Amino acid sequence: MSVPAPAKPLILISNDDGITAPGIATLVRVMRRLGEVVVVAPNSPQSGMGHAITIGKPLRLDPNPIFEGIEAYECSGTPADCVKLAKHQVLKDRRPDLVVSGINHGSNSAVNVLYSGTMSAAIEAAIEGLPAIGFSLCDYGHDADFSHAEEWVELLARQALAHGIPAGTALNVNIPKKSDQPIAGARLCRQARAKWQEEFDLRHDPYKRPYYWLIGAFVNEDQRQDTDEYALANNYVSIVPCQYDLTSQAGLQQMQQTWELSAAPEPATAGEALPLEAPGSATPGPGETAAGLG
Repeated sequence: MSVPAPAKPLILISNDDGITAPGIATLVRVMRRLGEVVVVAPNSPQSGMGHAITIGKPLRLDPNPIFEGIEAYECSGTPADCVKLAKHQVLKDRRPDLVVSGINHGSNSAVNVLYSGTMSAAIEAAIEGLPAIGFSLCDYGHDADFSHAEEWVELLARQALAHGIPAGTALNVNIPKKSDQPIAGARLCRQARAKWQEEFDLRHDPYKRPYYWLIGAFVNEDQRQDTDEYALANNYVSIVPCQYDLTSQAGLQQMQQTWELSAAPEPATAGEALPLEAPGSATPGPGETAAGLG
């Protein structure tokens, strides 16, 4: 009796640069070597959308034959919308073995992960209980070369399919810009403490009406060697496991120790005299002793 061939992994692809972007074409080319691919991506660029979702207006989802032999759809919504529609409408009862987003045109290291539409697709997948990776290339150039990223995308996707990704976690992967030097390797990192120092450039339109253009500089305040910024600066692929639970455990612990959140005592009724007591001379309550709780 013949043994049926094992089913290919099902891989869902999305992005934030739009279905026609060169980065997603690279991702499709790599992923089709690993399994069955389905694409649901925005029909226009959605960079900087963060984890926005569409509420109060319809979403359009149309087939697009842009990738030969691949089931692909373009969506009028955000990257997070794309993943939601893919899971609940396109795939329905089929569960992806892996969700990949990108390859983004530009870095999503450090604080950029919060603004990133690329990572919002991956994090939405994690919220849905699906293993996910967001890929970004640290090159904003119009003619960015994605070719050197392919081997790293394939390596990390194979690792994810073979070993899994922790529950509730999406991987934020940034790949250095192509240069004369080969990539040094890949590193698991933490997110660097780096941010944008923003300015707003005041300008005027032809009717002399003011408008503002966001500008600024990216400043890395974190010089430790275990961060994504350090890895990228030294020509390594950075891999940061991200979670959608934004609870600050250190902040929670500190506030539990210092904040007093017990209910305030009820104010006395007008005209009611309060008993005069010396400090520490309160009458013990039921089950208490003068020294404290019994």
